[in-house]
Amino acid sequence: WSTFHNQAGIAGINHGSASFYYESRFMVDELSLAAGSVILPTKSGNFGIAFSQFGKGSFKENKYGLSYALILSKKLNAGIQFDYFSQRFPENDRLKGCATFEAGVIYKPTQKLFFGAHIFNPVLNGIETLEGKQKMPAVFRIGGHCQFNEMAMLIFETEKDTENPLVVKTGVEFSPLRDLFLRFGVSGKPFTYTAGIGYRIGKITTDIGFGYHGNLGITPAVSIQFEL
Repeated sequence: WSTFHNQAGIAGINHGSASFYYESRFMVDELSLAAGSVILPTKSGNFGIAFSQFGKGSFKENKYGLSYALILSKKLNAGIQFDYFSQRFPENDRLKGCATFEAGVIYKPTQKLFFGAHIFNPVLNGIETLEGKQKMPAVFRIGGHCQFNEMAMLIFETEKDTENPLVVKTGVEFSPLRDLFLRFGVSGKPFTYTAGIGYRIGKITTDIGFGYHGNLGITPAVSIQFEL
Protein backbone atom coordinates (compact mmCIF):
# COMPACT_ATOMS: atom_id res chain seq x y z
CA TRP A 1 0.00 0.00 0.00
CA SER A 2 2.94 2.32 -0.61
CA THR A 3 0.91 4.19 -3.26
CA PHE A 4 -1.15 5.60 -0.37
CA HIS A 5 1.60 6.10 2.23
CA ASN A 6 5.11 6.50 0.79
CA GLN A 7 5.65 5.92 -2.92
CA ALA A 8 9.36 5.17 -2.36
CA GLY A 9 8.23 1.84 -0.92
CA ILE A 10 7.31 0.42 -4.32
CA ALA A 11 10.88 0.85 -5.65
CA GLY A 12 12.18 -2.41 -4.18
CA ILE A 13 9.26 -4.59 -5.34
CA ASN A 14 10.31 -7.06 -8.03
CA HIS A 15 6.91 -8.53 -8.85
CA GLY A 16 3.57 -7.10 -9.86
CA SER A 17 0.69 -6.95 -7.41
CA ALA A 18 -2.94 -5.92 -7.13
CA SER A 19 -4.52 -4.90 -3.81
CA PHE A 20 -8.04 -4.06 -2.67
CA TYR A 21 -9.17 -2.45 0.59
CA TYR A 22 -12.47 -1.59 2.28
CA GLU A 23 -13.29 0.05 5.61
CA SER A 24 -16.51 1.12 7.27
CA ARG A 25 -15.43 4.18 9.25
CA PHE A 26 -17.14 4.16 12.65
CA MET A 27 -19.53 1.62 11.08
CA VAL A 28 -21.37 4.39 9.23
CA ASP A 29 -22.18 3.37 5.66
CA GLU A 30 -21.92 6.94 4.32
CA LEU A 31 -18.33 7.13 5.66
CA SER A 32 -17.08 3.97 3.95
CA LEU A 33 -13.77 3.92 2.09
CA ALA A 34 -12.89 1.62 -0.82
CA ALA A 35 -9.43 1.59 -2.42
CA GLY A 36 -7.31 -0.31 -4.90
CA SER A 37 -3.67 -0.34 -5.97
CA VAL A 38 -1.65 -1.96 -8.76
CA ILE A 39 2.16 -2.17 -8.83
CA LEU A 40 3.99 -2.64 -12.16
CA PRO A 41 7.77 -3.26 -11.93
CA THR A 42 9.98 -2.38 -14.92
CA LYS A 43 13.73 -2.31 -15.61
CA SER A 44 13.75 1.51 -15.47
CA GLY A 45 11.80 1.81 -12.19
CA ASN A 46 8.45 0.78 -10.77
CA PHE A 47 5.04 2.29 -11.51
CA GLY A 48 1.96 2.33 -9.33
CA ILE A 49 -1.73 3.05 -9.93
CA ALA A 50 -4.01 3.98 -7.03
CA PHE A 51 -7.73 4.65 -6.67
CA SER A 52 -9.93 5.36 -3.67
CA GLN A 53 -13.51 6.46 -3.01
CA PHE A 54 -14.72 7.92 0.27
CA GLY A 55 -18.42 8.31 0.93
CA LYS A 56 -21.60 7.06 -0.71
CA GLY A 57 -24.77 8.52 -2.15
CA SER A 58 -24.90 12.28 -2.68
CA PHE A 59 -21.36 12.95 -1.41
CA LYS A 60 -18.30 11.19 -2.81
CA GLU A 61 -14.62 11.99 -2.82
CA ASN A 62 -12.44 10.14 -5.32
CA LYS A 63 -8.66 10.00 -5.61
CA TYR A 64 -6.70 8.78 -8.64
CA GLY A 65 -2.92 8.46 -8.47
CA LEU A 66 -0.07 7.55 -10.81
CA SER A 67 3.29 6.96 -9.14
CA TYR A 68 6.88 6.23 -10.09
CA ALA A 69 9.66 5.01 -7.79
CA LEU A 70 13.34 4.31 -8.27
CA ILE A 71 16.20 2.74 -6.32
CA LEU A 72 18.81 5.52 -6.10
CA SER A 73 21.40 3.50 -4.17
CA LYS A 74 21.67 0.44 -1.94
CA LYS A 75 20.33 2.47 0.97
CA LEU A 76 18.06 5.08 -0.65
CA ASN A 77 14.75 4.84 -2.54
CA ALA A 78 12.62 7.72 -3.82
CA GLY A 79 9.15 8.01 -5.31
CA ILE A 80 6.64 10.56 -6.56
CA GLN A 81 2.92 10.41 -7.31
CA PHE A 82 0.64 12.72 -9.26
CA ASP A 83 -2.90 12.81 -7.88
CA TYR A 84 -6.29 13.95 -9.10
CA PHE A 85 -9.08 14.50 -6.58
CA SER A 86 -12.76 14.90 -7.40
CA GLN A 87 -15.77 15.58 -5.18
CA ARG A 88 -19.52 15.37 -5.70
CA PHE A 89 -21.66 17.50 -3.40
CA PRO A 90 -25.38 17.16 -2.58
CA GLU A 91 -26.09 20.69 -3.86
CA ASN A 92 -24.21 20.07 -7.12
CA ASP A 93 -23.92 16.54 -8.50
CA ARG A 94 -21.35 17.57 -11.11
CA LEU A 95 -17.88 16.40 -10.17
CA LYS A 96 -15.34 19.08 -9.27
CA GLY A 97 -11.65 18.28 -9.03
CA CYS A 98 -8.06 19.39 -8.68
CA ALA A 99 -4.57 18.02 -9.24
CA THR A 100 -1.65 17.85 -6.82
CA PHE A 101 1.31 15.62 -6.04
CA GLU A 102 3.06 13.79 -3.21
CA ALA A 103 6.56 12.35 -2.80
CA GLY A 104 8.65 10.32 -0.40
CA VAL A 105 12.04 8.81 0.34
CA ILE A 106 13.17 5.73 2.27
CA TYR A 107 16.62 5.41 3.81
CA LYS A 108 17.89 2.00 4.96
CA PRO A 109 21.02 2.33 7.14
CA THR A 110 20.88 -1.42 7.90
CA GLN A 111 18.85 -4.41 6.76
CA LYS A 112 16.70 -4.17 9.91
CA LEU A 113 16.26 -0.41 10.25
CA PHE A 114 14.29 1.79 7.83
CA PHE A 115 13.53 5.53 7.94
CA GLY A 116 11.04 7.31 5.69
CA ALA A 117 9.79 10.81 4.95
CA HIS A 118 6.75 11.82 2.92
CA ILE A 119 5.02 15.03 1.87
CA PHE A 120 1.53 15.41 0.40
CA ASN A 121 0.13 18.47 -1.42
CA PRO A 122 2.99 20.91 -0.72
CA VAL A 123 1.41 23.32 -3.25
CA LEU A 124 -1.72 23.62 -1.05
CA ASN A 125 -4.02 22.99 -3.98
CA GLY A 126 -7.77 22.56 -3.47
CA ILE A 127 -11.15 22.06 -5.12
CA GLU A 128 -13.25 24.96 -6.37
CA THR A 129 -16.80 24.88 -4.99
CA LEU A 130 -19.83 27.16 -5.19
CA GLU A 131 -18.65 28.80 -1.96
CA GLY A 132 -15.04 29.24 -3.04
CA LYS A 133 -11.90 27.17 -3.02
CA GLN A 134 -11.84 24.28 -0.56
CA LYS A 135 -8.15 23.94 0.27
CA MET A 136 -6.56 20.61 1.11
CA PRO A 137 -3.87 20.74 3.79
CA ALA A 138 -0.24 19.88 3.19
CA VAL A 139 0.76 16.79 5.18
CA PHE A 140 4.30 15.95 6.37
CA ARG A 141 5.17 12.54 7.79
CA ILE A 142 8.40 11.06 9.16
CA GLY A 143 8.71 7.52 10.50
CA GLY A 144 10.36 4.17 10.26
CA HIS A 145 10.49 0.61 11.49
CA CYS A 146 12.95 -1.60 13.31
CA GLN A 147 13.01 -5.37 12.74
CA PHE A 148 14.23 -6.93 15.98
CA ASN A 149 14.13 -10.51 14.70
CA GLU A 150 12.00 -12.69 12.44
CA MET A 151 9.11 -12.49 14.92
CA ALA A 152 8.90 -8.83 16.02
CA MET A 153 8.94 -5.38 14.42
CA LEU A 154 8.41 -1.89 15.87
CA ILE A 155 6.83 0.84 13.68
CA PHE A 156 6.74 4.56 14.51
CA GLU A 157 5.56 7.71 12.72
CA THR A 158 4.87 11.40 13.34
CA GLU A 159 2.40 13.33 11.18
CA LYS A 160 1.81 17.07 10.92
CA ASP A 161 -0.47 18.93 8.55
CA THR A 162 -1.05 22.64 8.04
CA GLU A 163 -4.35 22.63 9.94
CA ASN A 164 -3.98 20.24 12.89
CA PRO A 165 -1.53 19.49 15.74
CA LEU A 166 1.23 16.89 15.52
CA VAL A 167 0.10 13.26 15.74
CA VAL A 168 2.36 10.43 16.96
CA LYS A 169 1.66 6.85 15.86
CA THR A 170 3.30 3.64 17.07
CA GLY A 171 2.70 -0.03 16.40
CA VAL A 172 4.15 -3.50 16.75
CA GLU A 173 3.91 -6.56 14.53
CA PHE A 174 4.42 -10.12 15.72
CA SER A 175 4.81 -13.19 13.55
CA PRO A 176 4.40 -16.21 15.87
CA LEU A 177 4.05 -18.55 12.89
CA ARG A 178 5.28 -18.41 9.34
CA ASP A 179 2.89 -16.33 7.18
CA LEU A 180 0.83 -15.25 10.23
CA PHE A 181 1.02 -11.63 11.46
CA LEU A 182 -0.50 -9.99 14.54
CA ARG A 183 -0.54 -6.19 14.75
CA PHE A 184 -1.30 -3.66 17.50
CA GLY A 185 -1.05 0.12 17.42
CA VAL A 186 -2.00 3.40 19.07
CA SER A 187 -2.11 6.99 17.83
CA GLY A 188 -3.32 10.27 19.22
CA LYS A 189 -4.39 12.73 20.31
CA PRO A 190 -7.37 11.99 20.31
CA PHE A 191 -6.28 8.43 20.99
CA THR A 192 -7.13 5.68 18.54
CA TYR A 193 -6.29 2.03 19.21
CA THR A 194 -5.86 -0.50 16.42
CA ALA A 195 -5.43 -4.26 16.11
CA GLY A 196 -5.31 -6.63 13.17
CA ILE A 197 -4.32 -10.00 11.81
CA GLY A 198 -2.79 -10.96 8.46
CA TYR A 199 -2.23 -14.29 6.77
CA ARG A 200 -0.38 -15.19 3.58
CA ILE A 201 -1.29 -18.21 1.46
CA GLY A 202 1.01 -18.60 -1.52
CA LYS A 203 0.65 -15.44 -3.59
CA ILE A 204 -2.41 -14.14 -1.69
CA THR A 205 -2.27 -12.06 1.50
CA THR A 206 -5.37 -11.11 3.48
CA ASP A 207 -5.64 -8.67 6.39
CA ILE A 208 -8.41 -7.82 8.83
CA GLY A 209 -8.12 -4.86 11.17
CA PHE A 210 -10.09 -2.81 13.69
CA GLY A 211 -9.64 0.71 14.97
CA TYR A 212 -11.29 2.09 18.11
CA HIS A 213 -11.92 5.79 18.78
CA GLY A 214 -13.08 6.60 22.29
CA ASN A 215 -15.79 9.00 21.12
CA LEU A 216 -16.77 7.73 17.68
CA GLY A 217 -16.54 3.95 17.99
CA ILE A 218 -15.14 1.08 15.91
CA THR A 219 -13.82 1.07 12.33
CA PRO A 220 -13.49 -2.42 10.79
CA ALA A 221 -11.36 -2.90 7.67
CA VAL A 222 -10.35 -5.72 5.33
CA SER A 223 -7.83 -6.00 2.50
CA ILE A 224 -6.55 -8.59 0.07
CA GLN A 225 -3.41 -8.56 -2.07
CA PHE A 226 -2.54 -10.71 -5.06
CA GLU A 227 1.01 -11.23 -6.27
CA LEU A 228 0.94 -11.24 -10.08
